[in-house]
Amino acid sequence: MTDWLLTFTFDKFRDYGLIFLLSFFLMPWVGRSQPVLHSVIRGEVLDFQTQAPLPGANIILVTSGPLQGTTTDLNGHFRLPDVPIGKRQIKVTYLGYTPYFSGDLVVSSGKETVVTVQLKESVLTAQEVEIKGDYRKYEAINKMTTVSVRSFSVDETFRFAGSYNDPARMAANFAGVTSGVDNRNDIIVRGNSPMGLQWRLDGMEIPNPNHFAAVGTTGGPVTMLNNNLLTNSDFLTGSFPAQYGNALSGIFDMRMRNGNNAKHEYWAGLGWNGIEFGTEGPFTSKSPASYIVSYRYSLLEILNYAGINIGTVPQYQDINFRVAIPTKKAGVFSVTGIGGLSYIQLFDSKKDPGKWLFPGYGENLANGSNTGVIGITHQIFINPSLRLKNLLYVVGSDVYTKIDTFSHPGQEPVAWAGERSKETKFSYCVQVMKKFNAKNTLETGANADLIQMDYHDSILYKGKFVVHTNSREEMNFFRGYIQWQHSYTNNFTSTVGCYGSWLSLNRSWSAEPRAGLSWNINPAHALDFGAGLYSQMQPNVIYFIQSQVPGGAVIQANRNLGFTRSAEAALGYNYLLTENLRLKSEVYYQYLFDIPVNPRIPQYTLSNQGHEFFIDRQYSDSLVNKGTADNYGVELTFEHFFKKNYYYLLTASLFNSEYKGTDGVVRSSAFNVNYVLNAVGGYEITIGRRKWGVLSLGLRATWAGGNPYIPFDREKTLAAGEPVLDWNNAFTVRYPDYKRLSFRLGVKRNLPGYNLEFMLDLQYRTNYTNVYLQRINPVTGEVRDFFSMGFFPMGTWRIQF
Repeated sequence: MTDWLLTFTFDKFRDYGLIFLLSFFLMPWVGRSQPVLHSVIRGEVLDFQTQAPLPGANIILVTSGPLQGTTTDLNGHFRLPDVPIGKRQIKVTYLGYTPYFSGDLVVSSGKETVVTVQLKESVLTAQEVEIKGDYRKYEAINKMTTVSVRSFSVDETFRFAGSYNDPARMAANFAGVTSGVDNRNDIIVRGNSPMGLQWRLDGMEIPNPNHFAAVGTTGGPVTMLNNNLLTNSDFLTGSFPAQYGNALSGIFDMRMRNGNNAKHEYWAGLGWNGIEFGTEGPFTSKSPASYIVSYRYSLLEILNYAGINIGTVPQYQDINFRVAIPTKKAGVFSVTGIGGLSYIQLFDSKKDPGKWLFPGYGENLANGSNTGVIGITHQIFINPSLRLKNLLYVVGSDVYTKIDTFSHPGQEPVAWAGERSKETKFSYCVQVMKKFNAKNTLETGANADLIQMDYHDSILYKGKFVVHTNSREEMNFFRGYIQWQHSYTNNFTSTVGCYGSWLSLNRSWSAEPRAGLSWNINPAHALDFGAGLYSQMQPNVIYFIQSQVPGGAVIQANRNLGFTRSAEAALGYNYLLTENLRLKSEVYYQYLFDIPVNPRIPQYTLSNQGHEFFIDRQYSDSLVNKGTADNYGVELTFEHFFKKNYYYLLTASLFNSEYKGTDGVVRSSAFNVNYVLNAVGGYEITIGRRKWGVLSLGLRATWAGGNPYIPFDREKTLAAGEPVLDWNNAFTVRYPDYKRLSFRLGVKRNLPGYNLEFMLDLQYRTNYTNVYLQRINPVTGEVRDFFSMGFFPMGTWRIQF
C-alpha cells in the first residue's frame, strides 16, 4: 500500500539537478603550489586467522622511484609519508607469512589512504621450501568462509555507477543477487526472500539500516549507512560457516574503520543521500584513541526550509560513529553506533483530483520510522595466539503508519489503516579464538538476546476495523557455535563447525552442522565447496498476529511456529587468468522446509513476503510449518579488478526458485525472475597540466526477468468493495522484464591540503522497467501499474580536507 512513497524523490531530485551541475563548473581548476602533491598511506598489518598485530612487518611502496618503505610498530601500525598522489601499490612481507601485494590504492590530497592488511602464515611441508605470494583480491575478509562470498572495498561503493554510494545497491551487481525494484535497495539472493538476509555491523546483528523501513523487511529507499566510515567487508550468498546463523539467504557483514589517530580530517558532501558533514581524528596528540563521525540531513527538506516549493518532502537524518580506545594492557575498547529518523506525508488531499491515486479515490499516507544501534566491544589478546572478544549492544526500531481515504474533494478523510510497531533488542556476545599453529585454528562463541516488542495495528474491512496485532511481548534467543579450520598445506584447507539456537517463546531449537573446503590447485585455479544445515526464526511480528476462532475468541495461533530450515550446498571454481583478471563459476542447490504456510489459502507462503514496505498481516495468521521450496542455479563472474585505470565486472545468474503451499502444487516464488545479467565497469583518466585531476567514466547495464505476482480478482473486488487477490492464479503471471542503463561521470581535483569531487549518475529506465506497484480501484475495478522514473540525473559533490 505504500510502495510508491519514493517516486516523488526522483522527480524533485531531477528538477534540482542543476545545483549539482553548477558545482561542476565552479570547481577551482587553477592552483598555485608545488608541481607534485603528496599524501600518506597508513594502516595496520594483522594475522589472517587471529587478527593479532604483526610488529616488524615490512611495507614497500612498489611504484615509487627511489625505494620508499617502513615497518609496523608494536601494535602492527604503519605510516608511509610523502607518497605522490595517484594510483599506488604496496608490498607487505613478514617472516613465515605469504607476501601481500595490494591493488591500486587511490592516494588523494587532503585525505590519508587507510589499508588493513591480513597476512596468512605459511604451512610448510617436506616438499615445500619456498613461500610464494598467493594473495587473491577476491578472498574473503573472514578467514572461515570458503565459498559463496565476495569481499568488497569502500572504493567500489563510490565507484560503481548507479550505486548512489549505497553498499546494498552496489551488491546488486554481484552474481546471484537481484534488487527487486528501483525505489528500494532490497537484496534478493538466489531467489530467496530478502527477509533471509542478515545485516551485520562490527559483529552486531542490526535491523533494517534504511530510512522509511518497515517491521520485518530488509530494504528501503535511502540507506542510513555512510560508506565514508566503512572499510573492506564481506558479502555472503550462501553456505555460511558456523559463526553465522539465523539467516537463510545472505550475510552482509560490514565493518567500520577506526578514525585517524594521528591527524584531524574532515569532509562534507551534497547529493542524492542528503547533505552531510564528517570528521575523524585523535582525541589528544598523546593518546592512540581516535574517533570518526558523520551526520547527514535530507537535502530536499533543506530546500523546503529555504522557501523552494518542492511539494512532498521526505524528512530524514542519520548519524554514524565509531570510537576506538587502545590500552597498553587491557586490550582495545570500541564504541560503534548508527541512528536514523525518517518521516513523510503523501497526501492526495493536497493535490488536484487528477493526481489522486485513482479518479474519485484518494489516500493520505503518513509514515515514519526510527532506528538506532549502539554497541561496546572489548577485544584483548591474552597471548599472540589467543583472542577474547566481548560485545554488548542495543538495537531499537519504531515504525508508524497511518492511511486515511476519501472519495471527493472537500471530504474529511476517513481512517482506513494504521500501525505502530516497536522493537528493542539487548544482546551480549562472546567469542574466543585460539590459533594452535599455522595449521589449526579453533573459534567458538555464544550470543544471548533479550527482545522486547510492542505491536498495534488495524485496518478497515467491510465496514469494521480488523486488528491483526495488539500486544506487548518479550522473548529470549540463545545461540552458540564452534568451528575448526585445518590447513593441510598452504593450498588445501578445511573448515568444519556446528551452530545451535534456542528460542524461549516456544522452545524451538536447532543444531546445524557446517563444512567447507578450499583447494588452490595452483596459482591460477581453485575449487571451493560448502554445505550445511541452516535455520531462521520468523520475523518477530509474525508470532503475535491474532486469529479469531469459532465463538469469537482471539488467539495468537502463530506463537508456536518453529524455525524455517534449509539444507544447502555450493561448489565454486575460480580461474585467475592474470593477477587482476578472474573467471568464477558456482553451482548451488538449496532445499527449504518447515516454511510457514496458510491452510486457509493453499497458495500462500511466508517466504514470498519481504520486499514490500510492509509484511501483509492479513494473510499471515494461523500459519503452520508445512511448506517447502527449492532454489538452484549457476552463476558466472568475469571480473577485472581495478588496475591500470580501469575495471569491469560481468555477472550472469541463471536459476529457478519454486515453492509448495499446503496443496502441494509447485509454483514459482515471488522472486523467481529466472535470470539476471549485469555489466558494470569504468575508466579513469588523469587530467590537468600538473596531473592533479581525475576524470572517471562508468557504465552499468542490467537485464533481469520479470517478477511473478498475484493478480487482483476484479469481480470479487467489485462485489466486496475491497481489493481481493486472485489466489487461484498466484504467481502464474509476471511483470515485464527489467532493463536499466546507468552512466556515471566523475571529476576529482586534488589541491594542496584538500580535494574536490563531483559525480553525476544518469539513470535510464525504459518502459520495460519493473512495475513496482499494482493497485485496483475497488469502486470501478480499474487496475493501474505504477512505474519507476524513466530518466533522471543524480549528482554528488564532496570535499575532503
